[in-house]
Amino acid sequence: MEPISYVFPATTPSVAVAGEAVRFPVRRIFCVGQNYAAHTREMGGDPDREPPFFFMKPADAVVDSDATIPYPPLTHDFQHEIELVVAMARGGADISAERALDHVFGYAAGIDLTRRDLQAEAKSKRRPWDWGKGFDHSAPCGPLVRTANVGLPAAGRIWLTVNGVIKQDADLRDLIWSVPDIIAAASRSMTLTPGDLIFTGTPAGVGPIERGDRVTGEIEGIGQIKITVAA
Repeated sequence: MEPISYVFPATTPSVAVAGEAVRFPVRRIFCVGQNYAAHTREMGGDPDREPPFFFMKPADAVVDSDATIPYPPLTHDFQHEIELVVAMARGGADISAERALDHVFGYAAGIDLTRRDLQAEAKSKRRPWDWGKGFDHSAPCGPLVRTANVGLPAAGRIWLTVNGVIKQDADLRDLIWSVPDIIAAASRSMTLTPGDLIFTGTPAGVGPIERGDRVTGEIEGIGQIKITVAA
């Protein structure tokens, strides 16, 4: 029996940087659950009492804007969630909210793609969400805008359309936990590092997407993310 040869990936997952040839290498992807009050309610939660919680996606789940992605297997309820994405330039543990923005490289519009039926099943059985959230191509992310060019996006319209029809439409000021709060909370659990992305949660209006759908998300002052689901 011949020995098995191993082939390792030649490239590091990365995200485009707006207006630049350089790309931002991705180390990990953290996601915040239920960080807009209306979305928390539509998912059956209580926005007044629940602290921020996190789940993760693999780094190679990241997808560039304008990509065509396959409809994922094992699901009949594939859903969109538009989100502000934070890219970390500096790491650290126990980062204070007051100093959190000193660690940020930039921001982008991203989509947390979800196999909602698998997530719901995992929730009902008190199991991890990995199969519902951390699958291939599940983290589309638009080009990052450097902090020097945008500052902190604490307010501004965030919205998503499917085939030109608005499905999600809110404002960043509706975030329950702000970007500094999110970074501080994450860094209390583990040491953040350069290359980490944080998807900061989605507003209400999440819903299904089908084969052939064109999905466009946008955040005022930050930019767009566009994907097409393969027919």
